[in-house]
Amino acid sequence: MSSTALPKRVALHRNATDSSVPSSVTPSPLDSPRQSPSSTSLSSLASEAEENSKMLDTYGNEFQIPDYTIKQIRDAIPAHCYERKALTSLWYVFRDVFWLATIFYVFHNYVTPETVPYKPARVVLWALYTVLQGLFGTGVWVLAHECGHQAFSPSKVLNDTVGWICHSALLVPYFSWKISHGKHHKATGNIARDMVFVPKTRDQYASRVGKAVHELNELMEETPIATALNLILQQLFGWPMYLFTNVTGHNNHERQPEGRGKGKQNGYFGGVNHFNPSSPLYEAKDAKLIALSDLGLAIVGSILYLIGSKYGWMNLLVWYGIPYLWVNHWLVAITYLQHTDPTLPHYQPEVWNFARGAAATIDRDFGFVGRHILHGIIETHVLHHYVSTIPFYHADEASEAIKKVMGSHYRTEAHTGWTGFFKALWTSARVCHWVEPTEGAKGESSGVLFYRNTNGIGVPPAKLAK
Repeated sequence: MSSTALPKRVALHRNATDSSVPSSVTPSPLDSPRQSPSSTSLSSLASEAEENSKMLDTYGNEFQIPDYTIKQIRDAIPAHCYERKALTSLWYVFRDVFWLATIFYVFHNYVTPETVPYKPARVVLWALYTVLQGLFGTGVWVLAHECGHQAFSPSKVLNDTVGWICHSALLVPYFSWKISHGKHHKATGNIARDMVFVPKTRDQYASRVGKAVHELNELMEETPIATALNLILQQLFGWPMYLFTNVTGHNNHERQPEGRGKGKQNGYFGGVNHFNPSSPLYEAKDAKLIALSDLGLAIVGSILYLIGSKYGWMNLLVWYGIPYLWVNHWLVAITYLQHTDPTLPHYQPEVWNFARGAAATIDRDFGFVGRHILHGIIETHVLHHYVSTIPFYHADEASEAIKKVMGSHYRTEAHTGWTGFFKALWTSARVCHWVEPTEGAKGESSGVLFYRNTNGIGVPPAKLAK
């Protein structure tokens, strides 16, 4: 199959420089890159350049490993950006809840058979209701996410109280997700330790499609219909599947230090989920918090049952059920595109560190909705992975500050606008099938993985001998 290389992305501003940037492989977020232990003689520098060979992302752009420190990132951010204000954050919660309540009141009282007798018109209007509620519900979800990162206010009690209430109302196990999500932040881009976004390796993808590893470059192109079906399933079921089966997280639970992961693995009935206090996603000390998360879901579930019993299950479906699916859709789409792009690397554990992993994310733009309803979660995610305690209302300023440190390592697709967000969802589904090193990579470069695909798009998969 012939490959179709796509144009290099201007937004990345990549310059072709020596790819053998010496840096640390320690996982500590605060460690600085170490200098190479080799001597500084010309012969040793030449040898080092040969050892760390060229790396190419999916589009064929040459990739450079980040060479700055977390201290440089933190020092570049103005001090006031770290300030968290409880009243400001609470205002946004009240604002979003006000709009949720107002939208419900307006539609419940004015989109009725008496006021809108034409039934198809009522169906269209109530469909609009579900979309609007889904957007503002996602906004509340983002604010609870702020609580989980302690970016909501200086008070941990207030943060966890507001977060527990808001996430429970959206059927999200607050503490359970907060703990696993925090671990995701500590290991972003680490192919063995990331708790959320671990792409398939070549071996895993080959196993899924029932092929030998060396046969991947011979596979037929995936049809657009198959891509669309996979996307629909991902958007509908991706979030509950993650909560129930840890579907996209790592599967190395045997390494759990307390031994809670022995014999457990991702999947249904594998013992790995966000609801069981004995899940290997957590430690023994977390058990009470997991139970508290479950209690929140039980309370909200009981309230929903009473509403359905009194007012009708079809009403409950329209009032809450479909908006809930919209929230799930936005959550999955946003997080998927923050960590999945043809330009993003992933790392083997031995070459990963915090600074590298945090840069393996990308900012996008979703216009007015992204900025004012979704609280900038799409537009400032790179910063969020470096300093997750900065509140969203300071994130734009802080993002501009760290761009000066990151340089060409900062990735954005903001120039494509809100339509580019949807196009990226399709592109990533077509292009990002599995990750592998650049063909012929040696030394540290062999531990940096990039997306490849069966659709002949971009750099072709490495050809392996049978």
